[in-house]
Amino acid sequence: MEHITDRICTQVKTDLWSYLASTEKPILMYGMGNGADKILNFLARYDVGIDDFFASDGFVRGHSFHGKVVLSYSEAIKKHGKDAIILVSFGSHLPEVIERVFALAELHEVYIPDVPVCAGSSVFTMEFFRDHAEEFNKAYLAMADEESRACFENILLYKLTGRPDYLRKAESDEVEIFSHLLTRAYTSYMDLGAYNGDTLAYYLGHFPTVTRAYAMEPDARNYRKLTAATENYPAHRIATVQAAAWNKEEELIFTASGNRNSSGAADGTLHGAKVVTVSGLRPDAFTDDPIDFIKYDVEGAEAEALLGSQGIIARDGPDLLVSAYHRSEDLFRLPSLLLSLCPEYKLYLRRLPCFPAWDINLYALKR
Repeated sequence: MEHITDRICTQVKTDLWSYLASTEKPILMYGMGNGADKILNFLARYDVGIDDFFASDGFVRGHSFHGKVVLSYSEAIKKHGKDAIILVSFGSHLPEVIERVFALAELHEVYIPDVPVCAGSSVFTMEFFRDHAEEFNKAYLAMADEESRACFENILLYKLTGRPDYLRKAESDEVEIFSHLLTRAYTSYMDLGAYNGDTLAYYLGHFPTVTRAYAMEPDARNYRKLTAATENYPAHRIATVQAAAWNKEEELIFTASGNRNSSGAADGTLHGAKVVTVSGLRPDAFTDDPIDFIKYDVEGAEAEALLGSQGIIARDGPDLLVSAYHRSEDLFRLPSLLLSLCPEYKLYLRRLPCFPAWDINLYALKR
């Protein structure tokens, strides 16, 4: 069987970062803020500069970013021409915003750079891809259906090139996920990385047979919202704990951002964010009750959280949803870890519509 890495290398000769370093075209950045800063940090490694920053027409207020006055889209194109390269530096799940970006890609040379969500993760370059070729091949072959393999391939192509068309080809149908993958009559649900209770509401809405739920969230502000949200479910028995899902009980350094991306910071200096210590807790130690579905979205600590769930996995064989987009290594390390914990699992890969390549989920199911 042809290796997926060989097939991709016949299509992609260089990664986005190297291409940007070699082009003589003007490079414009669409958007500002933290996402732009991350991209600029990676571009600096290749000595690539941005000619201008712009925002959508009607959203410009005369402000500056990195010493440049932010232009409107119309002003940027008038100044640099329609052949300028556009780098999208923000993300969204909103359908109207997604369509706006994809419509822009039909008019210009648009890229959505892939940058790791977690600090300290490897950048997805051609060198990184080739260094881990065998691991990517094994993970690709571990996927249980053709849709998963197609999703896997298009995600790899996107991460190397930043091309929006590959990102779109990797989209999955949410209806199919619940009609073909998550089909058990679940009665107990563990939410690791429960944020403000939004995913609790989401899955309790999809799984009417669930009567017990267990939610972990480390961020203090998020946790207050989570506990308030549990009052909306008087018919359910819901237990919550302010802790980070981890592989052992210990104190962890954590960024207290109060948003969905609150995450661990090993050195306590993640982009100057406020840091606090939080309790790390093994999911195995959270409850002795049987669990039949677990969601892991723990901002890059998925491997540790899985190792801390070994007892539940061995005892109950729950269906698992594991986020696989926080680190560049997630696409091969997490499938390997899941199968080492339970060889009987069948692995499926799906990605819900958004940009950049967020919401990549591995589903580990016993069939």
